[in-house]
Amino acid sequence: MATPQEILNLIDSKYELIDLKFTDMPGTWQHLTVHKSQISESSFTEGVPFDGSSIRGWKAINESDMVMVPDPNTAWEDPFMKEPTLSLICTIKDPRTGELYDRCPRSIATRAIEYLKATGIGDTAYFGPEAEFFVFDDVRYDQNQKSGYYYIDSIEGVWNSGREEEGGNLGYKIRGKEGYFPVAPTDTLQDLRTEMLLTMAKCGVPIEKHHHEVATAGQCELGFRFGTLVQAADWLMTYKYCVKNVARKHGKVATFMPKPVFNDNGSGMHTHQSIWKDGQPLFWGDGYANLSQIALWYIGGILKHAPALLAFTNPTTNSYKRLVPGFEAPVNLAYSQGNRSASVRIPLTGPNPKAKRLEFRCPDATSNPYLAFAAMLCAGIDGIKNQIDPGSPLDVDIYDLSPEELAKIPSTPGSLMAALENLQKDHSFLTAGGVFSEDFILNWIQYKLDTEVIPMSLRPHPYEFALYFDA
Repeated sequence: MATPQEILNLIDSKYELIDLKFTDMPGTWQHLTVHKSQISESSFTEGVPFDGSSIRGWKAINESDMVMVPDPNTAWEDPFMKEPTLSLICTIKDPRTGELYDRCPRSIATRAIEYLKATGIGDTAYFGPEAEFFVFDDVRYDQNQKSGYYYIDSIEGVWNSGREEEGGNLGYKIRGKEGYFPVAPTDTLQDLRTEMLLTMAKCGVPIEKHHHEVATAGQCELGFRFGTLVQAADWLMTYKYCVKNVARKHGKVATFMPKPVFNDNGSGMHTHQSIWKDGQPLFWGDGYANLSQIALWYIGGILKHAPALLAFTNPTTNSYKRLVPGFEAPVNLAYSQGNRSASVRIPLTGPNPKAKRLEFRCPDATSNPYLAFAAMLCAGIDGIKNQIDPGSPLDVDIYDLSPEELAKIPSTPGSLMAALENLQKDHSFLTAGGVFSEDFILNWIQYKLDTEVIPMSLRPHPYEFALYFDA
């Protein structure tokens, strides 16, 4: 735990510039770089002022003054800036009230932990996200009144097996669904991922591993250790920042878009989670898969509220192009030990109570991690408070079930619109304890409708020309 004075001493010894980063409502980092003369001990309590009127989903122009409060525990030197620059992650406050701003995602995540403590259920929530992404060599897209298209390419793409390439096509293209764990020369991204991982470590993220993922065309995953809710969200934002900037440094581009490649696996963000109290894990017990009753109720809350929860964990129209059968995507709301076709999986952890956790497999990394983790925790708390029975586990391959058996299993929403409709009807579990405000929920729904759902519904799709142009 760093103190403000320790950070000020560090600044005085090395840094002229301090980069203040914060997350906007949809989940993108924004930043302001200030000279060290603008940072004092009071900055860590009273904050640094800025104009919030141009931040997506935030204040109107007539109430635009806001302050960002840096967290001294998030300090690291930004590896992508020419001049030595100290990075600090901030939470947003309303200077009029001095309170955490109720539309600031990091503030919402902080309130989720306060709510957990207030219930007496636990005092710590651990989260471990596994965010997948694609690395491409070329990306082009456009949308206007008379045309719309996208184009992606990767030297690894199976579609390039017959392409004439400079110096000769050497083959070694990754066939669809065969990208998991191949060695070089088939895996062309080993050194790139290593640099991403080690750069992330320099930014304070506790790293674990990296590997190629299932899809053709450069699908990858880096692994980092679990952390407390806010900490894990901070690390995920750092993860995405490092991945994108290292890729750009090498003339490539990385995207966390869930389904950029048709007819192959999409990118998810399987999210491990557990609750602890007084230093002891609460999910270990003598029930199914060594789960405690509290853990089973937590699962019950996740499954019950999943149709609404996905409005935060899978918040884009593209998210639902991943959540389709046949691509290892968890479209059925069930839980199981070790079964990756269930939306909630109980990892096999052996006889270690501290490792006992559950994995919610629906989310993807277009989600705002502060909102997604807070929403998952709220759903789990609701399950515990109301003792929601998750039903019986499903220890078979869900995709091998008959249509009659499959019809009995609830499924995820088929679109962002459906998830938003479910959120409209079911969000009291989010506003309990004041974690999410009613204003935030309604603002989120309207923002998503106005900027994504409705604009998408108004535009012709290229495939519609293939289907209907000769009608």
